[in-house]
Amino acid sequence: MKLIECVPNFSEGRRPEIVAAIRDAIAGVAGAHVLDASADASHNRCVITFVAPIDVVADAAFAGIREAVHLIDLTSHSGEHPRMGATDVVPFIPLEGATMEDCIALARQLGERVGRELQIPVFLYERAATRPDRENLADVRRGEFEGIRDEIGTTPQRTPDFGPSKVHPTAGTVAIGARPFLVAYNVYLGPASNMPVAKDVAKALRGSSGGLRYVKAMGFEVDGQAQVSMNLVDTEKTPLHRVFDVVRMEAEAHGVSPTWSEIVGLVPERALFAAAARHVQLRDFSTEIVLERKVREAMSGGESLSGFVGSVASPSPTPGGGSVTAHAGALAAALAQMVAGLTVGRKKYASVDAEMRDIAVRAAALGTALSALVARDAAAYAIVYAAYKLPADTDEQQRVKAARVDDALIHAAEVPLETARACADVAELALSVAERGNTNAASDAGVAALLAAAGCVGAAYNVRINVAALGDKSRGTALSEEATRQVGRARTAARKAEGIVETAIGG
Repeated sequence: MKLIECVPNFSEGRRPEIVAAIRDAIAGVAGAHVLDASADASHNRCVITFVAPIDVVADAAFAGIREAVHLIDLTSHSGEHPRMGATDVVPFIPLEGATMEDCIALARQLGERVGRELQIPVFLYERAATRPDRENLADVRRGEFEGIRDEIGTTPQRTPDFGPSKVHPTAGTVAIGARPFLVAYNVYLGPASNMPVAKDVAKALRGSSGGLRYVKAMGFEVDGQAQVSMNLVDTEKTPLHRVFDVVRMEAEAHGVSPTWSEIVGLVPERALFAAAARHVQLRDFSTEIVLERKVREAMSGGESLSGFVGSVASPSPTPGGGSVTAHAGALAAALAQMVAGLTVGRKKYASVDAEMRDIAVRAAALGTALSALVARDAAAYAIVYAAYKLPADTDEQQRVKAARVDDALIHAAEVPLETARACADVAELALSVAERGNTNAASDAGVAALLAAAGCVGAAYNVRINVAALGDKSRGTALSEEATRQVGRARTAARKAEGIVETAIGG
């Protein structure tokens, strides 16, 4: 299962009932699990952290955004923290089994829906940015709600990626993106009279000012105290303890010492482990000595690949050929994504860099869709099985049963047809990376194309066998014909990719 973390920030931190309503809207989406909801009255902002499988995480984020539209009026909002929207920013972060390309695809998907259904302008940022000058959130948010309201649509920089070229009258705009894990970390420097020191320390820390590269920092007055507010955007390269050490050093140069610090939201355990090991000078620290980590590894659930193979081999009809073909397509998509990733950033392939980045995102989205089709195919068979079990003792029961069976068979043909379409798309992406991608991975591109073609053919088999079982076969003619066309696409792409691979190997 691919898991995604989402950490939307909302422009409300003073009314607990509003924060609770937004949190409940997110948690109300099946599969979404809210891990934390932190609100700050001075910043007038809340941060909600939730995780969900990749196929529902965008729906949960949308539910929160929609609720914020109803409850937050940015025209009457004020707080220490810069803001551009009722829902200010929505980042997707890859967790278990997920990639950054998955998160970029989610940002695009959610952005299009927010722009279309809620009429809110959307700016894609960080890894999802469509322009270099939108990678930095601070650049996107510059001018805040009021400034963007006056300038939106007047320059390319202020033209949204999705939605109208005018701000929503009360909800403003929203930044949606994809990024690595970020830690929101604040260090306090005593009373508000130390605010000039806090601002100087923040400037010394900021990567944009020549400080620590992966740190964004500002000085704020919070509850009568001077605060250095930071976002640590890569705690692997700039760890938490190093940030605190620099804050202390810079503050003490002004005759001020830190009083306490806090983390807003959640933090990876490895960041705290590293800080603790540094503090007690623990030599050769490894998380392998952590008891709870060992327990989690021993008790973790979820079906492994070997478990899926075992399920297929069992004498149960599900998961069957339809699920296997979808799984094959998902593996093919992963391979195509891999080859694209091995091409991106290489000088030799600079001319196709943008294309390969796009292919990686498209392959990730197709892989997600195909992974979902593994379960959907098994569920479709269950509906057919249930229809065949209906009673048929009377003429009326026979009529109802025949209609139900045909409806179930149509559905059971439509699902593998989706698989066939997706597999054909993957085969063509595999051909693209075989033609223009990293030649050292040509064989991987070839495997992706062949596997996708096999998945497409297998899916078409499932379409045709369900159509063949229909009482009224004319209902399935169009489905069978499209399945055949998709097989033609996939086989053509695979044949061309195979030729490219043979040439590369022969050379």
